Amino acid sequence: MSKGSNAPVPTAALRVELGWRSGAGVPDADASALLLMAGKVRSDGDFVFYNQPVHSSGAVRHEGKRDDGGRVTDTLLVDLAGVEPAVETVVLAASADGGTFGQIPGLYIEVRDAAQGTVVARFDNAGASVETAFVLGEFYRRQGAWKFRAVGQGYSSGLAGLATDFGITVDEPSPASAPQAPAPVARPVAPPVTMPPPPARPVTMPPPAPPAAPVRLTKVTLTKEAPSVSLTKQGGTSGALRVNLNWQVHKQFSGWGSKLGRAVAQHSDLDLDLCALFELSDGRKGVVQSLGNAFGALHQPPYIHLDGDDRTGAVSSGENLTVNLDHKQDFRRILIFVTIYAGARSFADLHATVTLTPANGAAVDFSLDECTVPSTVCALALITNNGGDLIVQRQARYLVPERGVSPQRTVDHVYGWGMNWTPGRK
Repeated sequence: MSKGSNAPVPTAALRVELGWRSGAGVPDADASALLLMAGKVRSDGDFVFYNQPVHSSGAVRHEGKRDDGGRVTDTLLVDLAGVEPAVETVVLAASADGGTFGQIPGLYIEVRDAAQGTVVARFDNAGASVETAFVLGEFYRRQGAWKFRAVGQGYSSGLAGLATDFGITVDEPSPASAPQAPAPVARPVAPPVTMPPPPARPVTMPPPAPPAAPVRLTKVTLTKEAPSVSLTKQGGTSGALRVNLNWQVHKQFSGWGSKLGRAVAQHSDLDLDLCALFELSDGRKGVVQSLGNAFGALHQPPYIHLDGDDRTGAVSSGENLTVNLDHKQDFRRILIFVTIYAGARSFADLHATVTLTPANGAAVDFSLDECTVPSTVCALALITNNGGDLIVQRQARYLVPERGVSPQRTVDHVYGWGMNWTPGRK
């Protein structure tokens, strides 16, 4: 599609993929969506991005990022049938992190039918220079049907400028207040004599609604060079911490090996399980996982809950772990890991991204490295309580169980949890 052109799209679930070519010195980019009425959001809740990944209606979701050997994608799922009638436009945007779009080659936006996988529309955004944010496209209603328009409008003010333009209140650090001169002291004056007012019926006014917290645009990406972050320093001190794992299978194989001796996977009905080993401050230890229906609990020990057993992957509403940070003083350490339950013999060619989204503060994400060993269990992140401050440490560590040893027992042994394990099933 050319800039400014439009095309009809089905009123269905659509996968919107923002993509570009990675490489040395190429900045990161992030996809986002804004749901508009009369050109503006109705509230800050109409902004869907890495720190607010699901719209309250469920119609728009930020799925996360994947790196496929030199091509990076960040994906949104938009269910047009579920978009509220008041919403006239769904804006599809991108923001650069650590540079400009002139440094990001091959930027495009592609719309696919989520069920069929067929391409509905695609717009290649060429000629970017100093822009740090773009509106790449938009879905809009026209005579009861939905259309997609290729926009390509750039901003030099980043995601904050783009969001503000559509009515979002952005949390920005305020400048230090200048010292004020002391107020002059007035001489006491006798109050005038007044007659008391006639009695009136009391009027009860409703208390003013508390101002909504502004949207925080900060995020943290953990790398090998910078593998840890303090949740306290990022503002994540209370509420629910959601841990999501997105994965994607890039190849299909009929068996093991290659001439280079590289471990590859055999995929069929892939089922990965997101799990957590925990140790509480009182010494109690355990595991949260779907195996054995050990889903945990959010408001009683262990204050960690697994919401289900998703067997599809790559959806924000799928398999998630939630940690109750209101009880952070009860945690000593938490190890988040993933195992292959069925459908693959190794993590080779399974590309995954881990995202930790606290109710308050900045989102934390990282990608897993390429797996080159026959691993069926991967340690993702270690959360430790350091004097009341929870520290998240990127692990991205593939482990190879010995013959007859379960993935859970393997990760327990490596991290010294010291638990007794018995066979379990779903």
